[in-house]
Amino acid sequence: MSVLVVSGTGTEIGKTVVTAALAAVARAAGRSVAVLKPAQTGVGPGEPGDADEVVRLAGDGVTPVELARFPEPLAPDTAARRAGMAPVGPAEVADAARKLADEHDLVLVEGAGGLLVRYDEEGGTLADAARLLGAPVLVVAPAGLGTLNMVTLTAEALRARGLAQAGVVVGSWPDEPGLAERCNVTDLPKVAGAPLLGAVPSGAAALPAARFRARAAGWLAPALGGTWDAEAFAAAVGS
Repeated sequence: MSVLVVSGTGTEIGKTVVTAALAAVARAAGRSVAVLKPAQTGVGPGEPGDADEVVRLAGDGVTPVELARFPEPLAPDTAARRAGMAPVGPAEVADAARKLADEHDLVLVEGAGGLLVRYDEEGGTLADAARLLGAPVLVVAPAGLGTLNMVTLTAEALRARGLAQAGVVVGSWPDEPGLAERCNVTDLPKVAGAPLLGAVPSGAAALPAARFRARAAGWLAPALGGTWDAEAFAAAVGS
């Protein structure tokens, strides 16, 4: 079973575009891919969600699956309660991922917000789903000031639960990085206790889909199927 859980240090930091890059690289290698969004919040009926955005960018051959959709842009547990709808728990997420893994080479499970956001009234989280699956967690982080603390806390939460951290990917690398961003290229793997596995440029989601797919491998390290080189990147940005 090949399942990768894509989490992050918070919301609006590039998890969906990183998931799309992962899917695009896997599809280019001839692998079948499913992207599982356990709980989509803040999107109305008929509107495209995060899983649809992954398909738009990564192309045909990616199977999008949503387990639940809640209209308000809140944590899944809160959004479900306010909508009067049933929440999605970790066991349901794990079951869905296992079924998709039976039919696909790679299953990408994209969380909502950070690792410990509540999904149900019992306090179930994406970390609990990863534990049930025995799946590694890829942490998506912002580039700038404050990210080291958030990545440290996320890494500590993963270790405390006995979960494997695949590494860290910067979800939106600025066109003109400042001092903090450049230094963080060196410091992120130190505080994470895991390798830096890529950096997706800011605005990547606005690229034409064909260009996104053509460039995706250059944003991800070989461990994720790409060609991105951490040492060369650090040298280029002057960290």
